[in-house]
Amino acid sequence: MKKKRSVWSSYLVKLFSLIIFISSLTFADNQISPEVKTRSEAAAHEKAASVFENLLNQFKEGDFSQKIAVIKQITRLNDKRTRLVFERLVHDRLFYAKDATQRIYSAETTPGGYRLTDVISGQNIGEVSQGSVAKIKINNRLRKTLRTSLAQLDMSVKDPDIRLKAVKSIGNVLNEDTVKFLRTILPTETDYDVRTAIKASLAMVDLHADDLNVRLEAIKSLSVTLDPEFNTELKELLEKDSAGNYLEQDPQIIEAATNAIKKIESRVSFYEHLQTLFFGLSLGSVLVLAAIGLAITFGVMGVINMAHGELIMLGAYTTYVVQLLMPNHIDIFLFIAIPAAFAVSGLFGILIERGVIRFLYGRPLETLLATFGISLLLQQLVRTVFSPLNRSVTTPSWMSGSLEINSVLTLTLNRLYIIGFTLLVFLMLLAVLKKTRLGLEVRAVAQNRSMAKAMGIKTEWVDAMTFGLGSGIAGVAGVALSQLTNVGPNLGQAYIIDSFMVVVFGGVGNLWGAMISGLSLGLANKFLEPYAGAVLAKILVLLFIILFIQKRPRGLFPQKGRAAEG
Repeated sequence: MKKKRSVWSSYLVKLFSLIIFISSLTFADNQISPEVKTRSEAAAHEKAASVFENLLNQFKEGDFSQKIAVIKQITRLNDKRTRLVFERLVHDRLFYAKDATQRIYSAETTPGGYRLTDVISGQNIGEVSQGSVAKIKINNRLRKTLRTSLAQLDMSVKDPDIRLKAVKSIGNVLNEDTVKFLRTILPTETDYDVRTAIKASLAMVDLHADDLNVRLEAIKSLSVTLDPEFNTELKELLEKDSAGNYLEQDPQIIEAATNAIKKIESRVSFYEHLQTLFFGLSLGSVLVLAAIGLAITFGVMGVINMAHGELIMLGAYTTYVVQLLMPNHIDIFLFIAIPAAFAVSGLFGILIERGVIRFLYGRPLETLLATFGISLLLQQLVRTVFSPLNRSVTTPSWMSGSLEINSVLTLTLNRLYIIGFTLLVFLMLLAVLKKTRLGLEVRAVAQNRSMAKAMGIKTEWVDAMTFGLGSGIAGVAGVALSQLTNVGPNLGQAYIIDSFMVVVFGGVGNLWGAMISGLSLGLANKFLEPYAGAVLAKILVLLFIILFIQKRPRGLFPQKGRAAEG
C-alpha cells in the first residue's frame, strides 16, 4: 500500500511541476515590455521594407523574364506602395537616378524636365533635368503582367464593381498563375456577379480538360454568361469539318454546348429588347417634353404655333448662356438653367401672344402663317447674336457615363435622367392644371370660352398665361435637348412636326394623351428602326397616324366639353 501511494505521489509531483513550468512560460511572455514588442514589430517592418526596396532595385537592369519574376514577388509582399509602383511602371513613369544613389522615382513630365517623388519614402524631390534620370524600360509582355498584378491587388478591395473589373482583366490573361489565383479566391468571394465571372474564366480553361464531367460543368458555367467571348468559345465546340461532321467527338459535349448557346442567345435577345425599350422611352420622353407645351396652347387656344420649335431652341440657348456665366460650377449650372429657360421662353411666348396671336383668334390659317414668320425671325435673331455655328453644352459629371447592367444592357445616365425629368415636369404641370386657380380657369376656357367669360374669367389674361406656360415648358424641353445634341439655330425644326404628331395622336389639349402618344411613338420608332431603318420607320409611323386619325379624328383621348362637342 505504501508503494502504491509513493507512485501516485510521484505522478502528482510531476504533474504539478509541469503546470508550474507552463505557467512560468506564459508569465514570461506576458512580461515582455511594450517597448520590446514595438522594436520587434519595427524590425519586421524594416525587414519587409528592405526586401521591397531590394526587389524594386532589380527593375533597373536584368532581362524582362527576370523582371516578370520580380513583379510576382513584389505582388506577394502586399506592400501598400506596390500599386503606385506598378501603375507608374505600366505608364512609363518610373525612373532611376543616374548618380551614385540610383534611387527609384515616380516622375511627372514638366516643361523643364521631370518632377520626382521617391517611391520608397514618398518624399517629394522636386524638379530635375531630363538628363539626370533614366527610364526603367518595359515591353508589352511585362506591361500585361503588370496589369494582371494590379487586377489581383484589386481583388482585395471591398467594392464588388472593382473586383468584377479585376476578374475580367485577369480573364484576358489566363495562365497557370492566374488560374491558380482565381481558384484560390473563388471560395471566399461573396458577390454573385464576381463569383459568376470567376467561374466563367475558370470554365474557359476547364472547357478543354480531359475529364468529361469537368468539361460539362464548364459548359454549364458558361451558359449563364452574356460575354460574346464565352459564346464564341462554346461555338468553337460545334465547328464542323468539310464533310459536315462535328469536330467534337463526344455527343454529350455537343448537346450541352448547343443547349448553352440557345440559352445565351435567348437571354441576349431579351436584354437587347430591354435596351431598345430604354432608347424608345428616352426618345418618347424627349417627344413628350417637346410636345406637352404645344398640347396646352393648341388645346386651350386652338392656335397652330409653328414657332414652338424656336421656343425650344431659346431654352437650349439659355442653357448655353448660363453655362458661360458659370464656368466653375458645371455640376450645378443646370439647376439654374431650368428656371432661366422657362422664364426666357415663357416671356417670349407671352410677347408673341400679346403682340400677334391675340389679333388672329378664329383664323387658324393666318396664325399658322404668322407663327411661321415668327419662327424665321427667332432663328435669324440667334444667328445674329450667337452666329450660325452650333454650340456645345457641357454635360455635368453626374449625368455623364452609363449604368452597365451587363455586357448587353447599358443605360446611359443622361437619357435616364431625362426620362425622370420628363415625368417630374409632367406631374408638376398636371398639378398646376388640377390644383391651382390658373389651372381651373384654363380648363374652363378650354371647355367653353363664352361661358367662362360670362362667369367673369378674364379670358385674355388666361390666354396670355396659358401661352406663356406652354412656351416655358418648351424652354425646359430645350434644356433637356441641350444634353443630347448640339445647340443650333435649326434645333427646333427637328421637333416641330413630331410635336404636332404627338398632340394630334394623343388628343388635342389632353396631357395624358400627349404623354401616352409621345412614349408610344418613341417606342414604335425604336422598334421599327432595326428592320426598316430610321427614315422609313418615321414614314411608317406617320402613315399609321394618318390612318388612325381617319378612324378617330379627335385622337386617343378626345377633349370633353361643349366646345369639343361643337
